[in-house]
Amino acid sequence: MTRALIYRGNDILLCCDENDVPFFPVLDADNCNSPEIMYFETEGTRYAVLTEKAAENVKEGFWIGLRESWGRLDPKSWNIAAKGAELAHFMRTNCFCGTCGTALVKASDISRLCPVCGREFFPALSPAIIVLVTRGEEALLVHAKSFRRPFYALVAGFVETGETIEECVAREIYEETSLRVTDIRYFGSQSWPFPSQLMLGFTARYASGTLRWADGELSDGGFFTRDSHPLLPTLPSISRRLIDAWLNGEVGRK
Repeated sequence: MTRALIYRGNDILLCCDENDVPFFPVLDADNCNSPEIMYFETEGTRYAVLTEKAAENVKEGFWIGLRESWGRLDPKSWNIAAKGAELAHFMRTNCFCGTCGTALVKASDISRLCPVCGREFFPALSPAIIVLVTRGEEALLVHAKSFRRPFYALVAGFVETGETIEECVAREIYEETSLRVTDIRYFGSQSWPFPSQLMLGFTARYASGTLRWADGELSDGGFFTRDSHPLLPTLPSISRRLIDAWLNGEVGRK
């Protein structure tokens, strides 16, 4: 039996059993050979990733935002849904060869091939850093112009060519806040399928500088205490995991 991971933009299709517990629908046998499907296997279960084009005739189930589904799915199932979302994004955005412009064909369960120049394309990840900056018992929380809700999170940014991860941390903090930091330490990582990022979490300590929104990406922020802070981002983001670790005293103590 193959489970279907069906996506419409940032939404995923789920079904519910008699106890209102969500599950992934079973793949319709008529769709098994569609070129608009990618596959992967986890712990003995095979999953098929379908975009809107391959699933346009699906009637059952309900659509829910992938991030919102965190509250409905168990963590393991959400990770599976997140991986599928990255493959769905790959299928939508890799239809033609970047070298010669020829339409791509399916090469394997997770790749596409150019039939003219022979170049094979696989899903790519964009590495990005996110960092909790502390100053004594305070932590830097910021609001980005791109945020849709009034929460405050952490400085983040994409790794550029020719730099190490630690150099990226220092650069992004300086570019966005005009602050210098020291004692950069790795915290953990997270696959973040919005759309295809690998988030690398760090902590760092304030060294010098005055807060200024240097590159225009941030609109507000400041150093806050554990007892007085603004609205925070929600799980499962690594931003919230980092902030929770600080709130619980696991990081950022003097």
